[in-house]
Order: sequence, then structure tokens, then C-alpha cells
Amino acid sequence: MNLSYWEYKSWLTNIDFTVVGSGIVGLNCALQLRKQYPTAKIVILEKGILPQGASTKNAGFACFGSLSEILDDLNTHSEEEVVNLVKRRCNGLQLLRETLGDATIDYQALGGYELFTEEDTELYETCLLKKDQINQLLFPVFKENVFSEVSNTFQFERIQSNYIFNQFEGQIDTGKMMQALVQKVLSSNIQILNSVLVEGFSETGNAVQIRTNHFDFYTNKLLIATNGFASQLLDEKVKPARAQVLITEPIPDLHIKGTFHLDKGYYYFRNIDNRILFGGGRNLDFKGEETTELLQTELIQQKLEELLKTVILPNTTFAIAHRWSGIMGVGSQKKAIVKPLSNNIYCGVRLGGMGVAIGSLVGKELADLV
Repeated sequence: MNLSYWEYKSWLTNIDFTVVGSGIVGLNCALQLRKQYPTAKIVILEKGILPQGASTKNAGFACFGSLSEILDDLNTHSEEEVVNLVKRRCNGLQLLRETLGDATIDYQALGGYELFTEEDTELYETCLLKKDQINQLLFPVFKENVFSEVSNTFQFERIQSNYIFNQFEGQIDTGKMMQALVQKVLSSNIQILNSVLVEGFSETGNAVQIRTNHFDFYTNKLLIATNGFASQLLDEKVKPARAQVLITEPIPDLHIKGTFHLDKGYYYFRNIDNRILFGGGRNLDFKGEETTELLQTELIQQKLEELLKTVILPNTTFAIAHRWSGIMGVGSQKKAIVKPLSNNIYCGVRLGGMGVAIGSLVGKELADLV
């Protein structure tokens, strides 16, 4: 890019902090830096026209884990670790709501439901058997029982007779959340440069040189918040995990309210604007979905449509309006990676599919490392 003297002087000179990634983590990180350093020059680099990861592409679940997910986590994490994960997700959601306000993000506390297919009898019975134990485990966090059993009031078909209900789960409007975060950042005198891909960086003394697809420049501190794309810049153990999503055309008198999990949370759906937003299916092809390609596959899209027809909307005519994909960052552990990489370089990545819940908190923690 053939930049002028004015462009370099105004946008790319004397930069104190450069944040890579304009998702939930990056934007919250920049806002926290502004609180700590009121006069600092802060720049956010984003490779897409809009945020390219999962921040603008998720289902808008304000959740901390279904019962089966928590039981699954206990196979690889200690009880203390699982409770801490849940606590962080709750704290992160509270921080998000305080930062933007419930009305701004259209937060609705409608609760969450976990469904079990007819074939999932063993998992269903295990969850019922362990429900009281998990409620007891999480009681110090919520001061109430989280999970209860309720009947199939939404007339889904080919599922077990009852759902597991989570009274503390909510939902947001993802687009409104991200627009509000961007506006808050811009009004805090923080620059966002879109369509700028970071290709590499190197530390030189007390500064970091950043190489992009358009220009090179120096910054005092570099903070990387690219989550599912982290492996393109870092050696940290973060695998990309694609999530494929579709949404229907509006459905008259759509009676489904709340957020819904199916098959250990690998499928999830909700009502948004009288449409069903439905995503998941990564478990059909784990290896194939370890990609940063924002595409859809016939295997998963067909499964989503099949479940819509047979389970979710069995007696309703519907049409698919739109399909998209987002990229999450996952690993062998659910805990996010928030750490310094050197004296001047830091990262906050691997949110494990819980970006809405912990993104605000991870952004704050990333800024606090400086």
C-alpha cells in the first residue's frame, strides 16, 4: 500500500498499544487499556471488513454449560477446575452486561433447555442421576439449584419425554452487542483498522515491529486476541473449530422461546426474530472442522436440516434464509490462555466456544497483563 506521510504520521506513528483482533476479547481489551492509560494511542487491527472469528457469528447464547457438558468436563477436569470455569463464565457475562447494558444487547433471561434424542437414553438417564450432584457442586456459585427437569412443552419430536432446564441461562442479540462494543471503542478514541492482516511480528528492544499485508510499523506493546486464528501467529496450543449455522425465514406464531442444547451441546438452537437459528454438527467430522475456512459442508448442513424437520419443527413448513460459519478456538483444556509471551507481547486466546460468556473477562485480563 502506497501510504502518504500524513497517513503514517496520523495512524501508524507513536503507537503505545496494538491489539490484533476486533472481536469481544480485542475490543474489551482496548477499552480496559483506555481506562488504565487515558492518553495512550491505541490501535486495533482486524483482518476482515467485520470481525472474522466467532464474535459476530455465534448464536447469542448467554450460557455457561449444559448439564451434559459439565459432566463431560468432569472427565478431564477436577471438580474445582469445573466450578472455576463456571464461575468465570458467570463473571464474564455479568461484566458484559455491565459494560453495555441489558437493553443495548437485548439480554433476555428466558432460561436454557437441554434436549436428549430417543437414542440418547443412557446419557439422559446419567444426567438425571447426576443432576442433584451437579446442583450441589454449583450451589456456592448460584446460591440456588441450577438444573431441574421439565416436560416437553414445545412439542419437539423424537426426543426423551423431559428436558433438563437451566434457570440461569439467557440470550443476547449478537449483532447489537458487537455494534455497541465497536461504538464504545471508537468513542473512546481508539482506532480500528479493518482489512489489515498481520503476517508477522518481531521484538526489537522496547518495541515490536508488526508486518501486515499493507504496511509495517512499530508499537510499544502488542496484544493478540485472535482466538481460533491464533495458530497463524502463535505457537500456543489452540485448534480452530468451525461452527456451521443456518437460520430460517420468519415462521408465523413461532412458540419456541429460550436457548436449546442437543447432543452434549454440539447442536444448539433458539428463536430470534421469529426464526430458528440452528448451529452445530462439528462432532460429525471433528478433523474436517479443524479449519479456518469460513465455508459450509453438505454433511453438516444436511444434518442440521434433517434435525429441523424431524425434531425441532416436525409439523411446521419452513425455508432456509441464510447459512454461515464461525471459527472458535479450542484445546485439550477449557481454560483460556491469557499470558505474556515476552516483555512486550501478550495473548488472550482459546475461549473454547464460550466467547460470549468469557470474552469480556479475558479482554480485561489481557489488558491487565501490561
